[in-house]
Amino acid sequence: MFSRDHNIKKKIMSKNIRIRISALLILFLFNSVYSLVVAQDVIPDQFDQWINDGMEQWQIPGMAVAVVKDGEVILAEGYGVLKLGESQPVTADTQFGIASVSKHMTASSLALLVDQGLITWNDPVIKHIPWFELSDPWVTAHVTIHDLLTHQVGVGRILGNRLQYMTNRSREELLRHMRFHTFEQPFRSDYVYSNVMYTLAGEVVAAVSGQSWDSYMAEHFFEPMGMNRTNTSINDLHPDGNSAWPHQYIDGEIVTIPRRNWDNSSPAGGINSTATDMAKWMLMQLNNGVHNDKQIIPTDVLTDIQTPKVSFETSASTAPQRSYGYGYNITDFRGHRLLSHGGATDGMNTSYMLMPEHNFGIIIMTNTFNNFMTAVAYTVIDHMLDTSDRDWNELLLTNYHNYYESVKTIREEFESTRIPGTTTTHSLEAYAGLFHNDLYDQAEIRYENGELVLTVFDDENLTADLEHWHHNTFRVNWRNPAQREEFMQFHMDYEGSIHALEIRYTLRPMLLQAGAYPSDYYRDVTYTRIQ
Repeated sequence: MFSRDHNIKKKIMSKNIRIRISALLILFLFNSVYSLVVAQDVIPDQFDQWINDGMEQWQIPGMAVAVVKDGEVILAEGYGVLKLGESQPVTADTQFGIASVSKHMTASSLALLVDQGLITWNDPVIKHIPWFELSDPWVTAHVTIHDLLTHQVGVGRILGNRLQYMTNRSREELLRHMRFHTFEQPFRSDYVYSNVMYTLAGEVVAAVSGQSWDSYMAEHFFEPMGMNRTNTSINDLHPDGNSAWPHQYIDGEIVTIPRRNWDNSSPAGGINSTATDMAKWMLMQLNNGVHNDKQIIPTDVLTDIQTPKVSFETSASTAPQRSYGYGYNITDFRGHRLLSHGGATDGMNTSYMLMPEHNFGIIIMTNTFNNFMTAVAYTVIDHMLDTSDRDWNELLLTNYHNYYESVKTIREEFESTRIPGTTTTHSLEAYAGLFHNDLYDQAEIRYENGELVLTVFDDENLTADLEHWHHNTFRVNWRNPAQREEFMQFHMDYEGSIHALEIRYTLRPMLLQAGAYPSDYYRDVTYTRIQ
């Protein structure tokens, strides 16, 4: 009797197991079919071939793409190589510098402190960093965290960006120099993009939390989300070597350039990540701040980050009106809300876009400057929206070539203004010495092998050979090929001695070395001789 009952139970259990297995198999097949359908709805046909063709057209050595939709990772893929001339491929786990895409991540760290009641968005910065000082005492007293994150302080890109090159200085040392920074626009009068103010925002995190911004990001975001290959410094790139090398278009060809350490401004643009890790981040941003059933960022403060704070007009045909949240550009694309941010450092370029109402996100990371990323993002979005009235790659590539030719023409016209046959007012040895600027510290001019050499920020990595242009004007040819050319001139005092030098710093142009000058966006910085 016991044996019979036992056999009956075994048969029933076996049948139940088969039913469960069948149900799981059906569920698996349903999910697989659903994922395939979603992927087909989002990713265009022959996407990989189209990507490879585009990379060849734009001369991009390596690229990684991640696409998420409806809570699923639709694509996380690498294309091309880590370094030109070598064969190691880019994968979904290749580390890229994501540059200014870091900004909304820094804003996210502040959001956690807001949620905990440790800060408010409208706190004056000096409440948490009492040593901070701008050139205007009233602005120093009134600038808030909100102002930092919305680029409303009025300190601009050119002079502030140059401080990032003080790589042998700490973040605090860099920020203490801001008391000498002139304002590009009056406080809160206009949108004036500033990397240094986001670095300051990162220091607010450090001051309030009692730990560095870097460790705070790791503890609260990267580690709990399993973003194991995401960090805040090139010194922490993974030892397996699967990290993209930066490249730049110089003198008519794409070349590998040195990696630059941005640690002192990492909250503004120094995070390194991968397609795999950024897919996790996008899913969390689209899922009310939740990752794997864990609340990473509370929903209300996440919504705050993604809500427009300031608005302004742009020249972009796709979005003539643009708003800015906290580290997010907020625009209208074909009638749909688009959250985005680009990122560019020397030899690294990233495009990041979210469409919350469509539960969609895409990030494209490359190891050279290009606009193909935008073409990729818009093409995928159009496919998802079932709109295909525009060939984005053809449009942007044509615009790029037209711009390139116009820049070359302008450059040729500028070079034609060079006055031949002139000489300097003094022997070259007389120009050698130490010169000082309050904002940028010292510039050293040396006489070496019959030529003049410039070093700034007391950093041999920022050394240039000076080429006589005409009279007392010299072209600055930086030895690091990632640096764009500048111009400088020497000034005499009333006694006829070399008294000062003046460097014209320009913002990095669209094509980098293709047209480093002339530029209508520049600042002249004077260094006074001290030795």
